[in-house]
Amino acid sequence: MLFGDPNELRKAGAELDSLRMKEGGHVSLYIANFRSFVSRIGDWGERALIHHFRKGLPSRILDQLASHASIIDSLQDLMDFTLELDTRYHESQKEKSHHQERKPEASK
Repeated sequence: MLFGDPNELRKAGAELDSLRMKEGGHVSLYIANFRSFVSRIGDWGERALIHHFRKGLPSRILDQLASHASIIDSLQDLMDFTLELDTRYHESQKEKSHHQERKPEASK
């Protein structure tokens, strides 16, 4: 977006800078929102986009990313890996919820 409205570019940049994923939210929605803002601001460069993407992630994902930094070479790698981590998290939450629902029956 080389010749875009400077005010619109600033607004999109500010929105991207403040974009945060909710703690229990889904990475897929965060990625969709992130990509939407990126499409409005143009090319900030791979490193800057990786920085802003990571900045908006919740601690449950950032903690796991810290031990896997060597496998992340691009923004797409980061997005793919966070999707994988998020899928595992939500599957785990679902299993915990299912297990807790069944627990009272076992004590009867």
